[in-house]
Amino acid sequence: MTDPGNIPGWDDADARREWLQLPPLRGDHVADACVIGLGGSGLAAIGELVRLGRRVVGIDSGAIGGGAAGRNGGFLLAGTAGFHHDVVDVMGRERAVATYALTLAEMDRMTVETPDLVRRHGSLRLAATPDEVDDCRRQLDAMQRDGLAAAWYDGDAGQGLRIPTDGAFQPLARCRRLAGAAVRDGAALFEGTRAVEIRGGCVTTPEGSITCDRVIVAVDGRLAHILPELASRVRVARLQMLATAPAHPVRWPQPCYSRYGYDYWHQLPDGRLLVGGYRDHHVQDEWTDTDTPSEAIQHLLERHVRERLHVDAPITHRWAASVAYTDDELPVFEEVREHVWAIGAYSGTGNVVGAVCGRAVARAAVGESTPALELLGSGRR
Repeated sequence: MTDPGNIPGWDDADARREWLQLPPLRGDHVADACVIGLGGSGLAAIGELVRLGRRVVGIDSGAIGGGAAGRNGGFLLAGTAGFHHDVVDVMGRERAVATYALTLAEMDRMTVETPDLVRRHGSLRLAATPDEVDDCRRQLDAMQRDGLAAAWYDGDAGQGLRIPTDGAFQPLARCRRLAGAAVRDGAALFEGTRAVEIRGGCVTTPEGSITCDRVIVAVDGRLAHILPELASRVRVARLQMLATAPAHPVRWPQPCYSRYGYDYWHQLPDGRLLVGGYRDHHVQDEWTDTDTPSEAIQHLLERHVRERLHVDAPITHRWAASVAYTDDELPVFEEVREHVWAIGAYSGTGNVVGAVCGRAVARAAVGESTPALELLGSGRR
C-alpha cells in the first residue's frame, strides 16, 4: 500500500483558500461559554452562541476540521444514521419525521450559508443483494407514507432508492470558513489545545485556562475520552477512505451507498472519485480509536474502485478518521455534568445532524428549549 500521508482528499486548493491557522491557547481567558472541538458541530455551536451575543472561546487538540468533520465522505443526508423505517422503529413515527424535517431545514441552511461548497444532486441507496432490495422497498414505503421525498431507482448503477433532497459538500473547506467567520465575529479560537480538566465553571489546558459559565464538548470520536462517564454508551470506530486523480466521465455526481451503508462513494465535479467503507470486513480491527489507514481495508477500497466502479485513475489520497457509535444510532445530546453539555456519537453520519445538535446545544446551554433538544435529547439528560 502506498502512503500518501493520511491526508484527506478534501485538503485541496479550495480548502486551503479557507485555511485559518490559529495559535494554541496560552494564559487565562474568561468567556460565557467554552466549546471543545472545532469540527462541524462545535463550530455550529460557536456560531449560534455568537449570534446570541455570548463571549465564546473554542479549543481543539488538533486543527480546525482535523477530525472526522474534515475527513468524512462529504455526504449531506437527511435524518439520523439509520434508514427511515428503522429510525421509526426506534424513535416512533412522529419523532422520526420531525427529526427528518429538522435535518432537511439544516441542509437548506448550509446551502444558503456556503452555496459554493454544496451540491444538491440527491443520493442513491443501491441494493447489493435481493434482501437489500426488499429493505430498500420497505424504506421507500415508509418515506412515501410519511410524505418524504424518495423514488425507486432502476438504472445503470443497479436498483434501490433515489432521495432527491440529499447532497454533498466540501466538509473541510466549510469548517475552515465557519471558523474564519466566528473569529471575525469575535469568538476566540485556538488549535493545538487539549482540555486537561473540565468543570462547569472552568476548562484547564496545558498552558492556560478558560473560566466560563458553561462548557460544550463536541468531539464525536473522542467523546468518551474527554467524558469517561459516556464510555458505556459510545463505541469508537475507524472509518477509512481513499481518493483518485480525476476520472472522466463523471458517472457518480451524487453520494452513493450500498450494502446497508457499509460502502459509499461519489465523484467531485473535477472527476476525482472518493470511496469509503468495508469496515464490516475486518470489524473487530476497526473498533479502534487508531486513525491511520490499514492495508487490509485500503486493499478492499482499491478493489472496489477497480472492479466495481471500473476506474483506473491513480490513487492520490488514503486516510482514516475516528467516529463514535451508539447502540440505537441516535446521537448523544445531553448535560452530562452540571453546566457541561455533550454532543456527538453520530454513528458515522454527523455532517447534518451534528450541525443541528451544535446549534441546538448552544441554545440549550443558555437555558432555551429547542425542537432538536426535545427530539434528540429527550430521556437522555
